[in-house]
Amino acid sequence: MRGEYCVGGASFLSFVALLLLIFVHVGQINTSLVPHGIAMAKVNTSGFGQALNESIFNPIGGLYTTNYTSPLGEHNGLRQFYDFGLYSYCAYVNSSAGTCTNHTIANNFEPYTAMKSDMLANYSQYSDSMFVNTTFVNSAYLAYNSRVAYYFILIGTIFATIALFTGVAKRALLFFVSTASSIMAALFILIGAAIWTSIVKKCEDINTLEISHLNGGVVSGIIVSYGNGIYLAWAAFACLAAATVPYMVSCCTFRG
Repeated sequence: MRGEYCVGGASFLSFVALLLLIFVHVGQINTSLVPHGIAMAKVNTSGFGQALNESIFNPIGGLYTTNYTSPLGEHNGLRQFYDFGLYSYCAYVNSSAGTCTNHTIANNFEPYTAMKSDMLANYSQYSDSMFVNTTFVNSAYLAYNSRVAYYFILIGTIFATIALFTGVAKRALLFFVSTASSIMAALFILIGAAIWTSIVKKCEDINTLEISHLNGGVVSGIIVSYGNGIYLAWAAFACLAAATVPYMVSCCTFRG
């Protein structure tokens, strides 16, 4: 393979990986088109009201809000959809209308805390007893692991940037730096993506949890799912891992 093609292929893969990681980082920083469409985890609460009604045999009023501009975390009413990013989370009353929290470095993934802070106190008392001993309500575990995953992804993004910019110059030393950076980037992104995959998977136990065994069993009505940000992170890892080979070839064969 010609050296130009080898370096060009590696640079292209690094560029794609970096672009994917940028998308991961911008997820849920606001409700505009691109950030709105990207999240690390999604929580659909639209069925929770009906499940709560069937389990406590009381009409459910005031559980949800229809005012999408209402501030989050002030017990103004539950939203239908909660999407979590690396720096904030956004909540939506429908597929498009929503609001976001303030941006925080290494924002904690605490889905139940987010829900509970929007619910009226009388409803949160019910949910506390219904969801006890589930990973979904274990905010300390989820917060710690999501913070750790954030820093792995952040460091991986930095190494991916270094790999991209050092791999374009025809210098043996820089090819070595780009090779090492690509390996480190792939490793850090792998760990970060794996942690996020694991914690969301563990939260999915809420999807099938029966909050009442009457009338054949009442399922929670809450659906936790992977956000496409996790898939983007895995794709970035694949690109970086693939870029390592041509970078290494260039490093070992370049003469100059």
